[in-house]
Amino acid sequence: MTEQVNSKPGVQRFERIRSFVLRAGRTTAGQQRAIDELGPQFLLPYQDQILNLVDAFAGSTKPKILEIGFGMGETTAKIAALRSEDDFLAIEVHPPGVGALLKLIGENQLTNLRLIRHDAVEVLENMIAPNSLDGIHIYFADPWHKKRHHKRRLIQAEFVKLLVSRLKSGGYLHLATDWHNYAEQMLLVLNAEPTLQNTSAEKVKVKTFTPEDIAPEGSEKDSKEFKPSAEQLSSEHPGYVERPAYRPTTKFENRGIKLGHAVWDLVYRKK
Repeated sequence: MTEQVNSKPGVQRFERIRSFVLRAGRTTAGQQRAIDELGPQFLLPYQDQILNLVDAFAGSTKPKILEIGFGMGETTAKIAALRSEDDFLAIEVHPPGVGALLKLIGENQLTNLRLIRHDAVEVLENMIAPNSLDGIHIYFADPWHKKRHHKRRLIQAEFVKLLVSRLKSGGYLHLATDWHNYAEQMLLVLNAEPTLQNTSAEKVKVKTFTPEDIAPEGSEKDSKEFKPSAEQLSSEHPGYVERPAYRPTTKFENRGIKLGHAVWDLVYRKK
């Protein structure tokens, strides 16, 4: 969703997208116990200054991967276990999810995970240094199904520029969604970012946007809401990739696949 932000001195105020919407949810006794017992070691406090990533991981110089919105943490824990050669900084705002992932960290004796409970946009702006990340994962972000809510979607041009600025040259951005229209928005927004290279070898055409979605000629384009151009609707575009082996399928994803629902993975490299 969007909110008005108080800018720092010398920085223009702007409306920006938040990375989350508050949901109701109850933290279980086990999740709270994990927060109390493992939080001091694995849960990093939000700070309004750059985080030293090496110090945050107890001196580890392994590649650093950021995940935005890990939900209940099942996928994050599996990837961290599979890729022990990498360190993962995972962001989520909801206490039950934070507790659930801390519980998984304890159960699986994971040492290459650190968590931050805060808005990912502010974390990226204030805690992550430019050109410091080796990869970024964003899986199944809220698709905001209704058209009038599309401006709340996380993947917009302005936010993508922030993401890319934190990646090292050669670093990767991996997104996944099970909502076709959002997949196409992601594809068009990311393909239009000049510092990113789509790793897909396939070509696709847009199917879920229509000429009615194009901004009227001569109108001021709303920077907070993606609208395709006529050229984008008529052209072929570098497309999607097969699910990378390191991204496990969730039980909800498997259920959808059995019902014939598709999932779209997108992987980009920073030039």
